[in-house]
Amino acid sequence: MSNIREVARIAGVSVATVSRALSHPEKVSEASRKRVQDAIDQVDYRPNMLARNFRSARSYSLVVLVPDIANPFFAQVIRSIELRAQKKGYSVLLGDTQDSNAREQEYIRLVETRLADGVIQLRPMSDQFHNASKFKFPYLHLCATESSPGPCIRVDNVTAFKHMTEYLISLGHRRIGLITGLKGNPHTVDRFKGYKQALENAGIPFDEALIAEGEYVIWSGVNAANQLCRLKERPTAIACMNDEMAIGAIQALKSNGLQVPEDVSVTGFDDIDYARYCDPPLTTIAQPSDDMGTIAVDMLLRLIEGETLSEEEHVLPYDFILRKSTATVKVAVPEY
Repeated sequence: MSNIREVARIAGVSVATVSRALSHPEKVSEASRKRVQDAIDQVDYRPNMLARNFRSARSYSLVVLVPDIANPFFAQVIRSIELRAQKKGYSVLLGDTQDSNAREQEYIRLVETRLADGVIQLRPMSDQFHNASKFKFPYLHLCATESSPGPCIRVDNVTAFKHMTEYLISLGHRRIGLITGLKGNPHTVDRFKGYKQALENAGIPFDEALIAEGEYVIWSGVNAANQLCRLKERPTAIACMNDEMAIGAIQALKSNGLQVPEDVSVTGFDDIDYARYCDPPLTTIAQPSDDMGTIAVDMLLRLIEGETLSEEEHVLPYDFILRKSTATVKVAVPEY
């Protein structure tokens, strides 16, 4: 069975350096960390984590609070968090809060009782985190919004949704339906703001009839698209606040005998894995889920080490992904 001395010998460093690389990787140079990690992989070394945690009075665990564990975008972010945490010698405790303050508090107690060292919050709205200054432990908001308090990582939801709406306008669309998330959700508020800004800048009057409320899940996209199809003058394009609702909307439009994008263009937000494989592939806004998870872990570990962050807010760039669910508006040909 391999041991720490064998790792040190292969890496060409001292036993103390190997120990520091495992317990305080930020205190070891990148080159030394790489040599140690390569040696660990080579001999399949498994450190005694219980002994390490006892010596340091740390759990080397992070709590990730997620409001909907079935959400594909959150799954992508969690995957990147786990990969980064593992490289840093931490495990991840996943807390499926189901949008419940009571369930959220149960997981927060893990940190308060030292069973975890810090919290990454994926829930965009939380009464507890809006008063987060009371917390005596490291935490940050991921997938945050303009109104999120404390350390946070986000994309500019307002600008991103404005960009998408402006693209639909550039294709000649004037009746642009909108499938929102729940009204109280901060992501909904920001994306709705971007939609209205794009219309205003283009001189297009806002029409309340073109707004249908969803819940960021597929079935709500189906219901909302059916609602828009029942309008006397249906929209020529539908902008959806996430990809799941967009995929549901496409299915509903087809069920109503409409073609996408020939009759109605559809757009999403997030760029989940399914977005490129639906029929037609979805035009959407891609959030950098890998970068979000990586930066979140690095920021949280600095907070755990007692560092003061030079920047508390990271606004990451988004990508506009053009696929086949959008097209130039169809102009009706007059009958003679």
